Amino acid sequence: MSPQARRLPAGRAGRLRLRRSLATAVRGADLLERKLRLLLDREHRARQAAEDAGRAWRQGLAEAESWLVRGVLLGGERALAEAAPAERTRVDVQWGALMGVRHPAAVGWTDPVRSPWEQTPSNTALAHAETAYRAAARAAAELAAHLAAAELLAAEAVRTRQRVRALRRHWIPRLRDDLAAAELALEEAEHEEAVRRRWAAGRGGP
Repeated sequence: MSPQARRLPAGRAGRLRLRRSLATAVRGADLLERKLRLLLDREHRARQAAEDAGRAWRQGLAEAESWLVRGVLLGGERALAEAAPAERTRVDVQWGALMGVRHPAAVGWTDPVRSPWEQTPSNTALAHAETAYRAAARAAAELAAHLAAAELLAAEAVRTRQRVRALRRHWIPRLRDDLAAAELALEEAEHEEAVRRRWAAGRGGP
């Protein structure tokens, strides 16, 4: 019997408390396993999304660099410098939560807008390069968000798995052993009490 079981009240009260503790532990393990499945599923989806975003980023970057080379050959370095807008792209990371785990859920993207006095790309190749670079940068932001989400979810999944293991392998078996010992002790006590009563009844007869 564990030290905790020794601190419980004797008899039916102790057995009842052990039964409640065991039921709570089993229910807690079931809930944690459900949480673990949800975390692993969301992590898997985040990693798949990261793979898609990574592929889009690499393809977009290669396309953008190809158009950039053509644009610079056509208009020169000066045309490239003049085509860059003064405003910067805005990226907003939207956060979500799953089973208490906060993680990046989506990326908001706002393209820069040229003012009326700013020059537009001087040739079609630079215009295509700008579009391709924006798409590649958007994919890179999504890649970073999906990877961060996957790592946060994976870390919580590790902690949850450890808690389930502790309950299933240690705490629940210990409670079951304590409950079995308490039931056996109670059964023996009740048997002894029945024997004493029969003995007392026999001594009180004629």
